[in-house]
Amino acid sequence: MNEFGEGFQRKKKGDSILENPSIPNPFPELCCSPFASVLSASLLPKATSRKKQVIKVYSEDDTSRALEVPSDITARDVCQLLILKNHYVDDHSWTLFEQLTHTGLGRAIEDHELVMEVQSNWVMEEETKLYFRKNYAKYEFFKNPLSFFPDHMISFPSETSAALSHSGILQMFLSSSTYPEIHGYLHAKEQGKKSWKKMYFLLRRSGLYFSTKGTSKEPRHLQFFCEFSNSDMYMSLTGKKTAGAPTNYGFCFKPNKSGGTRDLKQLCADDEQSRTCWMTAIRLLKYGMQLYQNYMQPYQGRSGCSPLNITPMRSISENSLVAMDFSGHRSRIIENPTEALSVAVEEGLAWRRRGCLRLNSHGSPIAMSNMAIHRSQSWFHHKISREEAQRLILQHGLVDGVFLVRDSQSNPKTFVLSLSHGLKIKHFQIVPETDTLL
Repeated sequence: MNEFGEGFQRKKKGDSILENPSIPNPFPELCCSPFASVLSASLLPKATSRKKQVIKVYSEDDTSRALEVPSDITARDVCQLLILKNHYVDDHSWTLFEQLTHTGLGRAIEDHELVMEVQSNWVMEEETKLYFRKNYAKYEFFKNPLSFFPDHMISFPSETSAALSHSGILQMFLSSSTYPEIHGYLHAKEQGKKSWKKMYFLLRRSGLYFSTKGTSKEPRHLQFFCEFSNSDMYMSLTGKKTAGAPTNYGFCFKPNKSGGTRDLKQLCADDEQSRTCWMTAIRLLKYGMQLYQNYMQPYQGRSGCSPLNITPMRSISENSLVAMDFSGHRSRIIENPTEALSVAVEEGLAWRRRGCLRLNSHGSPIAMSNMAIHRSQSWFHHKISREEAQRLILQHGLVDGVFLVRDSQSNPKTFVLSLSHGLKIKHFQIVPETDTLL
């Protein structure tokens, strides 16, 4: 611009001004006045300051943490921020939960949802909290859809082949032209009443319907129940205690900016598999391809990695660390991954053993028996009830292998292993070996 944009060059020395002959400008469209800025201020992009707000997020132990975040932050971004701050391993299962304390309802906020929009739907009379915890079943249906949609609850269009692969079922759910029909019995709470009525429901692309005549699917017998664009779906966390439901497998729809519990549309399934099928299908119907993009986002840009066999990725701060060996005269960096893992496991066990030391009345440490080591594990939950154990496992997702260990309430000398298998929660008593030998 300085070479071609000025018709002449000026050089001021004292009071004399030397002028050079004018040179034709080969780029007249770039020419501007030497006394004006190249770009008008009105053409420059305005610097938009991102408003920040403070949110409070709770952990499993009900301790809270205040975060100052931008107003357009998503649930996934909040999770990533907390993973970095707490130095957690990012295995893509961390989730932000919305929990309504008084009504006993909760839901996993989708990764793409704006946190401030979620909070804008809160009402003053309801105590609502955000929780940061793991949900292993968040995208499990993408890996094994057949276990989420039993044959007796799903119908495909007549032109579709009866035998569909895993990918074929998912493509139908994510397709904009076709959608499988979910059908089955649900208990519905009648508006303004305490009674529940068992009816035959159908889920179609246009919404949720129930039949006024048995299992008839004729249009004249179908009555509209609910649509999902302006409401959110919640799971009942308190079973049948709060609303007097006939079973423990309740869920409901809460309209955005609703007036409270009177606007809830409450449903109840006969078993966990049925409830999981309904809720998963409604999530796919409401969000469609956005759910699949949320599922694939952590794996994008990582060549050669499949979302089915990928290993957990550690946070940025943890990736900057290296394994060190201080056992010899000189410290060294452990470059062998197998050796580094072995050292990390050994150090973890040593840390737990140190954590199990107690002080006696004279202030000297006393090593407890090996039975006390379990008390420092995250999977041990001491004296919680059977119902509380089921609620905790349910919150973390009914994926095979999710478990916890607790003290037995019926026998103080034993433990109970509570685990998830086949969308069911099972409980097994653990008898210490010392008792079996007596």
